[in-house]
Amino acid sequence: MTVSPFALARTLGPAVASIPALAEVDVVVVGGGSAGCSAAIAASRGGARVLLVEKSGRLGGIGTAVLDTFYGFYTPGENRKVVGGIADEVVEALTAEGAAFIRPNTYGAGGGVTYNPETLLGVWDSLVTAAGVSILFHSLVIDVLQGAAGDEVTGLLIANKNGLSRVSARYVIDASGDADVCALAGVGFDGAETGEQVQALTTTFRLANVDDEKSRSFPKEQLFDRMAEAAASGRYDLPRQEGSIHRTPVAGVSLANMTRVENVDPTDVSALSLAEVEGRRQVGEYVRFLQNEVPGYESAELVGIGMHIGVRESRRIRGDYRLTEDDVLSARRFDDAIACCGAPIEDHTGGTDTVWKYIPDSGSYNIPYRVLLPVGLENVIVAGRCLSATHGAHASARSIAQCLAMGQAAGTAVALATPIDSSLRELSIRSLQDRLVRDGAVLENPALAASDTFAGRSTP
Repeated sequence: MTVSPFALARTLGPAVASIPALAEVDVVVVGGGSAGCSAAIAASRGGARVLLVEKSGRLGGIGTAVLDTFYGFYTPGENRKVVGGIADEVVEALTAEGAAFIRPNTYGAGGGVTYNPETLLGVWDSLVTAAGVSILFHSLVIDVLQGAAGDEVTGLLIANKNGLSRVSARYVIDASGDADVCALAGVGFDGAETGEQVQALTTTFRLANVDDEKSRSFPKEQLFDRMAEAAASGRYDLPRQEGSIHRTPVAGVSLANMTRVENVDPTDVSALSLAEVEGRRQVGEYVRFLQNEVPGYESAELVGIGMHIGVRESRRIRGDYRLTEDDVLSARRFDDAIACCGAPIEDHTGGTDTVWKYIPDSGSYNIPYRVLLPVGLENVIVAGRCLSATHGAHASARSIAQCLAMGQAAGTAVALATPIDSSLRELSIRSLQDRLVRDGAVLENPALAASDTFAGRSTP
């Protein structure tokens, strides 16, 4: 599918001015997932007037609609914590409600923070509103407005039950996951639309009446072997013959991340619609398999299916720098570091299993600021899984904890830029890094800790 930039705005021409103006703010954040919420909070706390536009009726994105675990907080092996700041506030709020715990080894990805998604909904509502962010739910960005030079997005066209409206902003944070704003503004990107094979999609599900002790005593290696045997027998259609099913903060309830829908362009709504149906069909097969073949699930009942299918990869913008697989596996440090990641490359491109590639010695790498800056736009920054990265690097950096960290960095950047009306490329990187560290972010870069800007501080 090809995006036609300015389709509606160009068609309307000067008549765009007749569309009702909804808001004029310093920053509009598109997408209320982990990255978008974190970005909105950071920007508003930094003094900017912020509007958060979300297409659904809830915050948290994948984190509340599909998953129940924050991956990427810790490195595998050493289990070293590499994300902090706003992400810590979220985990602390969940823990205070007795709704979160750490799973030491989440199927090879390192320690994961498993939580109750329903509790997380309230946590995000509280944190975002307490920061002074205005929220617009049930609203979809359908086009962008740009200045004559084409290097700035000056406004967005938004559609909802009230009709069409305009939002004007000095800065835009694209946390849509699919890089919708960037694509509409003509930014180059990579992904399924450009002929690449992207990662498979997954529909998650929850089972109740699980015998927790019995299920946890059944090793995952035996689970995988039994899946392969069951699929080979023809009794079950199991496209993916591994994956995870784990306990949750609610006794007797487990969440499964097992299904696999391949070769789908998530930006093609027709293909995505078919994938939703296929994902739910597969849920039935995996539920039947667990009930009949796996200890602890004999009396289990299906009590929930993800609100939508989980998308791992769609568009990856072309930014000022493209994070590479070599950067990840060599634990590279960058002078413009704004986040840290130790997650392995976890590639669900296709087949019955998943490809894992680990950073040697439980290492970590930096995510540089430049991967958030789309080429050709001066006032737009991305946050989350639409960062500029190769397919391999993306398979590591897309973890929710890193999305939270990128969101905080993007929101802090626009907050610093707003009072001086700065281009996001002209922003002082040292000032951004200093503010991030002050606010609890983890950068893990010895060069930064030793710099004059960080005198008297130590990077966590």
